[in-house]
Amino acid sequence: MDWFEQARAAEQLRDWDAAITLVSAHAECYSSDHHMHGNHLWHMELLARAKRFTELTELGLTDVHARRRLNRSLRDQGMEAALRSRAKDRDPDALYVLVRLLCEANRVQEAHQVAQDFGPEDQYAHRIVARFRTP
Repeated sequence: MDWFEQARAAEQLRDWDAAITLVSAHAECYSSDHHMHGNHLWHMELLARAKRFTELTELGLTDVHARRRLNRSLRDQGMEAALRSRAKDRDPDALYVLVRLLCEANRVQEAHQVAQDFGPEDQYAHRIVARFRTP
């Protein structure tokens, strides 16, 4: 069995340590080899499924994929306060995820305030709010 099959089997068994170890050895962000880049995205997904938010946070300092996957995971886990903190710390993706989350929960006015507070000049955040305000 090659590493890929072993990683898939470990993933199926939710043996996150094994799956992450196997995949990370064959992963590279922005690699010219599309398999290596795909493995990098898989690695980020495995970290999220394993709820390794600390690792994703550390990787997210330099890796946009880790940052985005972390923000989606925080949303999926209902960790609004963590998203709010990340948006406040000037993570634009966290701002967008938080604004969408609030809008989808019919908290459009609160989403507008978040966009004003954390991204007053961020046109994309304001467009997200505007889409939900338009009937």
